[in-house]
Amino acid sequence: MLKKLKKKIKFISHFIWLILLSFITVLVTYIYESNKNSQKENLNKTLNNIYFQKVFSKITSELENRFVEIDYTVKSGDTFESIINSINLSNYEKKLFLQAIKKNKLINILRPSQKIYIKIDKKENPKILEFIVEVNKKKEVYFFRDFENKNFQSKILEKNLKKIITYKENKITNSLYQSATNLQIKPNIIIEFARLYGFQVDFQRDIWRDDSFQIIYEEFLNEDGEIIETGNIIFANLSLQNNDLKLYRHEYEKNKVDYFDENGKSMRKTLMKTPINGARLSSSFGKRKHPILGFTKMHTGTDFAAPTGTPILASGDGVVTRAQWCGGGGNCVKIKHNRVYQTVYAHMSKFGRGIKKGVRVKQGQIIGYVGSTGLSTGPHLHYEVIENGRKINSQKLKLPSGKILKGDQRKIFEVDKIKIDVLKSELIANM
Repeated sequence: MLKKLKKKIKFISHFIWLILLSFITVLVTYIYESNKNSQKENLNKTLNNIYFQKVFSKITSELENRFVEIDYTVKSGDTFESIINSINLSNYEKKLFLQAIKKNKLINILRPSQKIYIKIDKKENPKILEFIVEVNKKKEVYFFRDFENKNFQSKILEKNLKKIITYKENKITNSLYQSATNLQIKPNIIIEFARLYGFQVDFQRDIWRDDSFQIIYEEFLNEDGEIIETGNIIFANLSLQNNDLKLYRHEYEKNKVDYFDENGKSMRKTLMKTPINGARLSSSFGKRKHPILGFTKMHTGTDFAAPTGTPILASGDGVVTRAQWCGGGGNCVKIKHNRVYQTVYAHMSKFGRGIKKGVRVKQGQIIGYVGSTGLSTGPHLHYEVIENGRKINSQKLKLPSGKILKGDQRKIFEVDKIKIDVLKSELIANM
């Protein structure tokens, strides 16, 4: 009996161990399979994420390349026709643009410094999706595409900006650009300031240490007091060796504005003396030993050394006759100004927006950026002036001055000049 009982207990014990071993085996198998599935699931998720990121990146890249946004600042002599004709669009698109403009009486006249924004869809036949024309610093007209009726609808956008008049002055210790940026003057104001004096001042040789400048200009602030944009320069003075060169902004005829000295004489000339700001004269006109070729030859232009990317300005109004690779000159632009004068700008790192053969440019417009392309030992601008087919020294060029105010125009200018002088005194007193 006892023997049978022992056998029964032994059997039950083996049975329990067998069940326990089976359970452990099943548990281990389950855990292994779960981890395997989890790893597989994580791998699938990772692969899916990588695939999604690639697809998303591709879509984003395609969208970025698909749309073109143009921010244009109106220059003297511009028309809506000349602006839209400088953009690569079909005649149908240009016609729609001009029809939309014609219907809106708020913007039938363009003024210098006015802002225009255009967004274009480049897919298949390029189409204008929307555009904005500034009316003034507080108002703009927004045009949006109505694809159903195949034309543009418009609405007026009010900008809640506050205009303030700002006065700044400083000594020029290094360069005009550096001294102005030290006062947190916006770059576009500095470039405009340099353009105004570019007709008579060589910024590389005429400015001495501790010369000074004064400037009054407009700024537009949002509700948080942040400067959103700048407006016109109202007054400027460049004091060179205690000789003041004052300029006053004056509307001498309806919608015609220029800058005049104290005697009512415009500073504008056919060509600017230097088409670049913040550079130094590194090689003058005449015979020299070529830095790369090694032999002496005639240097038919003037070289201005400046950092890569420094803006290069058109020295006068004209038509671009070349914007391409020019061998030893690298990327270059050639402009025909009139029957007498042409200018050449060489070794550019890149061309300005929209600069190509046949495009009309305005004096002071950015046509390219300083580089070191072609036969060049460092970043600089090679600038040439051609007079009646002959290359001449741009630094010795004598050009007639612009408009001189007389009669009633002079009387009105004198009144405006007094008002600006009073404004200047008030601004200095409140500093």
